[in-house]
Amino acid sequence: MIVDSTPAPRGPRLRDLGITVGGLPPGPQNAITDVVGVQVGMTTLVAGGGPRVVGQGPVRTGVTLVLPAPWPVWKTPVFAGSHVLNGNGEATGLAWVKESGLLTSPIGITNTHSVGVVRDALIGFEAETHDSAVWFSLPVVAETYDGRLNDINGMHVTADHVRHALTTATGGRVPEGNVGGGTGMTAHQFKGGTGTSSRVVLPDVGPFTVGVLVQANYGRRERFAVNGVPVGRLIGDRVPLPGPAPAAPPGAGSIIIVVATDAPLLPHQCDRLAQRAGLAVGRLGGVGEHSSGDIFIAFSTATHLPPENKGVGGASVVDLQMLANSQITLLFDAVVEATEEAILNAMVAAETMVGCDGFTVHRLPHDLLAAALNGAG
Repeated sequence: MIVDSTPAPRGPRLRDLGITVGGLPPGPQNAITDVVGVQVGMTTLVAGGGPRVVGQGPVRTGVTLVLPAPWPVWKTPVFAGSHVLNGNGEATGLAWVKESGLLTSPIGITNTHSVGVVRDALIGFEAETHDSAVWFSLPVVAETYDGRLNDINGMHVTADHVRHALTTATGGRVPEGNVGGGTGMTAHQFKGGTGTSSRVVLPDVGPFTVGVLVQANYGRRERFAVNGVPVGRLIGDRVPLPGPAPAAPPGAGSIIIVVATDAPLLPHQCDRLAQRAGLAVGRLGGVGEHSSGDIFIAFSTATHLPPENKGVGGASVVDLQMLANSQITLLFDAVVEATEEAILNAMVAAETMVGCDGFTVHRLPHDLLAAALNGAG
């Protein structure tokens, strides 16, 4: 049931509709992979239809992996930080990121009930390649809930699916919409999913690139806004809400945001970058609802740290560089713009999906989106 999500041209994106957000330029791919060395791998699982039969389907799920540079990251960790806007969700390994300031694993994103298998599979993969007998692994794996479209209790994501995503990860173009961990997700009560974007900034010592990847599964339609225009209210009931009932309460769901940059940042500066991703969620109408898990992680590829001393050697003193705080506001701008566009790219690329028991989530119509924005000038 593996569906390789990297064939054919990428689907439509926000800029294909003549719509932009912010004023900073994107990178060549307008993707998180514009940060040199960062790779993305996905496995998309779509099978079956009709009534839900636990263990059989319908299946509308998957897994996404973001691989920091350099690879393998457990041999040369990178600085990282995180932020939680609302904690009704899960991301394993963040306690160690907070404590150590280091990212030592790929970042996995999947559905709520598959976090464990993805985490264990990443540990298993590392075990095959590790050159030390004494080590530990605390992978970062986050989730959003796809249980209305997907037979989430069927546990359809397996270690083989994780391995497929890991071994096929690549730079360059990143698929969007109904792919990877975002396959069965909903955003602002339209079809959501996986999206990405990037920005290039030119501080005194640049240029630097900021790339973002999101798994968008959050938000209420009546609050959905683009460039200040209340698009959700203007579209209204011309697009049916997800259904039939029972649907999740409006605003239920989550969003996971991964931020990468090649700017030389220390862990506390990565925390600050991750925090700013929430401003983009707010600009689009999200408020970190009670039933939403809004979890963000940011990492810098600029400093490649040596392995810690665990009996196999390691440096006692490490020379570091950091971007002056006087220059970091440009990175904040980039995070907000790239996150906002990544979420919109996920929604623009997504297609209407029918899942368990005929539950249907409709795509964001491109013509209605454009008409709402054109009507507002």
